[in-house]
Amino acid sequence: MSFTSMWDALAPVGRQADGGYGRFAWSDADLTLREWFAGEAAARGLDLVDDGNGNLLAWRGDTTRDDALLVGSHLDSVPGGGAFDGPLGVVSSFAAIDDLDARGVELDRPLVVGAFADEEGARFGIACAGSRLMTGSLDAGQALGLRDRDGLTLAEVLRARGRRPEDVGPRPDLLGRIGTFVELHVEQGRALDLDDGAAVGVGSAIWPHGRYRFTFTGRADHAGTTPMDERQDPMLTYAMTVLAANKQARLLGARATFGRVEVDPNGTNAIPSQVRAWMDARAADEGVLEDLVARVTSQAADRAGRDGTAVETTAESVSAEVAFDAALAAELSTLLDDAPVLPTGAGHDAGVLARHGVPTAMLFVRNPTGVSHSPHEHADETDCLAGVDALSRTIEHLAGAR
Repeated sequence: MSFTSMWDALAPVGRQADGGYGRFAWSDADLTLREWFAGEAAARGLDLVDDGNGNLLAWRGDTTRDDALLVGSHLDSVPGGGAFDGPLGVVSSFAAIDDLDARGVELDRPLVVGAFADEEGARFGIACAGSRLMTGSLDAGQALGLRDRDGLTLAEVLRARGRRPEDVGPRPDLLGRIGTFVELHVEQGRALDLDDGAAVGVGSAIWPHGRYRFTFTGRADHAGTTPMDERQDPMLTYAMTVLAANKQARLLGARATFGRVEVDPNGTNAIPSQVRAWMDARAADEGVLEDLVARVTSQAADRAGRDGTAVETTAESVSAEVAFDAALAAELSTLLDDAPVLPTGAGHDAGVLARHGVPTAMLFVRNPTGVSHSPHEHADETDCLAGVDALSRTIEHLAGAR
């Protein structure tokens, strides 16, 4: 199948009325995407392996060797996400195989197309859960106990989908067969568009980043009868914390975002008793990230003292900076006609495998809007095809018969 036909086949899956996507781990949409992946693998004679964590690996070549070239990305989305974040890398990988076959290119290394599970962490709150479980950087017991917004644990969801929770955990046997990983992804920013309009770039590093849960507690009361100066309103503390995060991130040249909030009792005419909010924080340097979180946490605690409320901060997940294989990045940049080499503030499964010791590279496809995690995320078809060509050339270069 062509890139366009594969892309068109995926377009309706999980699509919402506003054009965004809801492709969450183990949802009906996710299962449909898994069926699609299995069908594309079968159509190309690839051997499909499920690692027990939900990660799908489609193998071509000797599955016992330890130098396989892994390509691919993920298929899940954030709430209301765009079409390209994740699926572009998977579709491009199958399309690259088709291009290699059409050109009669023979490979000297096994080739694997991967679709990692729950990369976005939209359902259970842990990003890159599939790759982290596979590498052992996320404890299986901890993961199985995670709950979604409906209160269901991952273990319960897996059983309901006919899966075996006891199969969740590290897979050194599979990882030991991967020699290199190259993940193609839509750029989540405008660096390529602003750099003389290059269609494809090469990743250099992933910024350190983390997710932090702030729990603000106060006293529920009547919105109409409680004087303003007698309230213990956690919403006020939360609101100041959002503003503090914005200011401190700007001062430090970092990123801080409160994108999710839950309020109890969530009534229009009631002062809340509790507000839970999640901050996503990122910076180019680990020291800056730590400073940012410390400043926001300190200001939240100070404001809570003045509001008569309390605040507790929990780091749900924190990822250190990941530098991709510099020699490999330089090699691919040269191969791809001096493609720009650039860092990214977004997390990826490539970062998890790189931290685990797998030589890893990323290819980015230009996003003219710079918007991501939104229905406005976009990549022109000509740029997508340029990405397929770049990935095909990369595979031939790294795995082609000499």
